[in-house]
Amino acid sequence: QVQLIESGGGLVQAGGSLRLSCAASGQSFSDAAMGWFRQSPGKEREFVAAHSGSTETTYYADSVQGRFTISRDRAKNLVFLLMTELKPEDTAVYYCAARSPGYGWLSVQRNAYDYWGQGTQVTVSS
Repeated sequence: QVQLIESGGGLVQAGGSLRLSCAASGQSFSDAAMGWFRQSPGKEREFVAAHSGSTETTYYADSVQGRFTISRDRAKNLVFLLMTELKPEDTAVYYCAARSPGYGWLSVQRNAYDYWGQGTQVTVSS
């Protein structure tokens, strides 16, 4: 019933931009914190960005600060990740994550999120 589906991944050149989208269904996540994580082969899934469920507070990993922007459309159950100035090291599978409804405090911890999408591949070439 609950699904998070990412889209917008693809192949881009270094320095380019890409916008990822996450569509949630099955229940409303309007008051739930949402996050983006990424994972490269042989590495642990790492935090990228998060958005509070109750305010416009956001938080970013140091590696993407100033380049990525997380936003959301609560009414439509959508979350976005605008990625600019992309680098080859940004190459990874990107996952959308949601906390349970009512849990609005953002977190950088994987285990704080109860729902996950299946991921979308982002490849940045040099």
